[in-house]
Amino acid sequence: MKKGKSLTEILNIKYPIILAPMFLVSNVAMLVAASKAGITGCVPALNYRTIEEFKVALKELKSTCKGPFGINLIVNKSNFLYKEQLKACCEYQVDYIITSLGSPEETINMAHKVGVKVFCDVVNLAYAKKVEGLGADALIAVNKEAGGHFGPTSYQELIPELVNNCNIPVISAGGVGNHEQMQQMINLGAAGISVGSIFIASAESDVLDEYKEACVSYGAKDITFTNKLSGSDCTVINTLYVQEMGTQQNRLEKFLSKNKRFKKWFKAFTFYRGMKKFQKAAFSATYKTVWCAGPSIEYVKSIRPVAEIVNDLVNG
Repeated sequence: MKKGKSLTEILNIKYPIILAPMFLVSNVAMLVAASKAGITGCVPALNYRTIEEFKVALKELKSTCKGPFGINLIVNKSNFLYKEQLKACCEYQVDYIITSLGSPEETINMAHKVGVKVFCDVVNLAYAKKVEGLGADALIAVNKEAGGHFGPTSYQELIPELVNNCNIPVISAGGVGNHEQMQQMINLGAAGISVGSIFIASAESDVLDEYKEACVSYGAKDITFTNKLSGSDCTVINTLYVQEMGTQQNRLEKFLSKNKRFKKWFKAFTFYRGMKKFQKAAFSATYKTVWCAGPSIEYVKSIRPVAEIVNDLVNG
């Protein structure tokens, strides 16, 4: 049994689904479409290069998105814009923040002062208990089937472990491509689900058509992971360029990523270098096809509107 409220009650939405925050993919149009379809959407703050651009997007969302929406914040030192992004989220009173890759303590404290909920990415029970103790409103349980940065544990293990040992709602992230899989998560006790990869090829997404078509043409067996792009393991489509580039750090990169003196700066450098590669591949015609996606692209058969994808998820 899930603990406490369903995501539908927490955010006052029709269906317990978050259109997940995807770097360079999630956008205002997708969040607006998600809201109209009865779910909620979340966009990474890092999809906007400057605070000014971020505030323009927040203003547009406040005026056009009729339902709740969220912002994903990278809360570690690699995100040099974090503090300003957090202030903007509080200023515009977004409905919720999803924190990733760092301690959410400051985010929780500031957000709660203005009535903004905070959901925290977690990959294990120990960290889940930590953020629960800090006052998180819900857990985003990132399992091993998630796209982008993923966890080490299957959803079959992770959801029950968190539900049985934590006292706040658990939202499952990863491994959902159809109605049956969504129901499996709910039956295990999840208060809701966060779904990303099957929305990459949505009509409202403004990434390259080649990226969308790759999500249609490739499947779960074509997903690999690399630590060369962000310093942490990340899932990508195993294109010819990815195969040529290699997926593991070389000896020098491994040394710099572990050296006490250099690791902080090298991690930040690796993160931004990787994000630039993702950005170029997502929006520019290039042979350097580094496309982030998860195994759930197995269920993407065509480019369709967000509303149709949501309908399939909730009705089968």
